[in-house]
Amino acid sequence: MEIILLERVEKLGHIGDVVTVKDGYARNFLLPNKKALRANEANRKVFEANRAKIEADNANRRGDAEKHATNVEGKQIVLIRAASNTGQLYGSVSVKDIVDGLNAQDAKVTKAMIVLERPIKTLGVFDVKVILHPEVSVTVTVNVARSDDEAELQKDGVNVIDQMFEDEQAELAAQAIEMAEAREAAADEADAADAARIEKLKEEQAAAKAAEGLSADTGEDEA
Repeated sequence: MEIILLERVEKLGHIGDVVTVKDGYARNFLLPNKKALRANEANRKVFEANRAKIEADNANRRGDAEKHATNVEGKQIVLIRAASNTGQLYGSVSVKDIVDGLNAQDAKVTKAMIVLERPIKTLGVFDVKVILHPEVSVTVTVNVARSDDEAELQKDGVNVIDQMFEDEQAELAAQAIEMAEAREAAADEADAADAARIEKLKEEQAAAKAAEGLSADTGEDEA
């Protein structure tokens, strides 16, 4: 379907451009959201007759968005979520979660402004695009962590997933060392016990020989 753009649409064009798009995209999104008109002769005339006003209105909205951008650009929000030891969230971060986090800082954004290129399903720090106007967009930071302490680490550039793995490996190594030391101590104890038994056996043998010698001496005396 051929359409006339009433505002800039990313990857399509700017105000007044006539472009061809898929029918479904036009009917389900562009036309109902007043981002475009069907490119027929009547609409071309309507657009040209109102072009100056359309462009002026767009410029006003862009100006407002640019002012708004100063209150949104660079904002950081922290979302505390439960996650596995591999960093996988039990669920995912929604657009509403991001909107609520930003608006708690007086950002005044809506769900339609948030662009999530892919669902957030792991711990980490993510850059999220916020479109305030077709020609004005800013970036905010979403810090997803299991605790405020982990969020602070992530904010400082620490990869908590790698840190968890390293801590787990260190714990396993410590356990292995502890087990090895315990086995070594048990072996030393067993060796000491064996040495004590051998020493005791020698003493008993020596005592037995001494007793036999004494008995022999007594017998000779009686004779």
